[in-house]
Amino acid sequence: MKLTLVTVSAGSDRAIDSLAGEYLKRTSRYAPVEELALKTEREFLERVEREQKEGAVLLVLLDSRGKLLTSEEFAAALGGARDGGKRRALLAIGPPDGWSPETLKLADLTLSLGRMTLPHQLARLVLAEQIYRAFTILAGHPYHSGH
Repeated sequence: MKLTLVTVSAGSDRAIDSLAGEYLKRTSRYAPVEELALKTEREFLERVEREQKEGAVLLVLLDSRGKLLTSEEFAAALGGARDGGKRRALLAIGPPDGWSPETLKLADLTLSLGRMTLPHQLARLVLAEQIYRAFTILAGHPYHSGH
């Protein structure tokens, strides 16, 4: 399963770019992964539509009202999608004002990183680390157990 971490209107920060990039690089040992920055929700929806035409896609949207999962539950969701035939996964952090109700309806999983509000860039870093952690859990790598 190929993974794409998408941010909409998130800006950039060199320190976060470096750290998030390191986790995505580590993840690439387990699955192809890329990062994509888009300016608008409309661009994101166009990307989703293109991806869906190419095959089975898991769509994970970060939202403060989403599900609170443990790292193990998140790993199980990604692993289940992968093993169930999803060829791609889009994991997306939305625009500053949040996702529109129409976009939220498209999600296979709406995920919250916690009850506190996080800046987009910090959420991006946390998500990148959790993606890596999920794949180490699925692979039985000791990274997770060494927390």
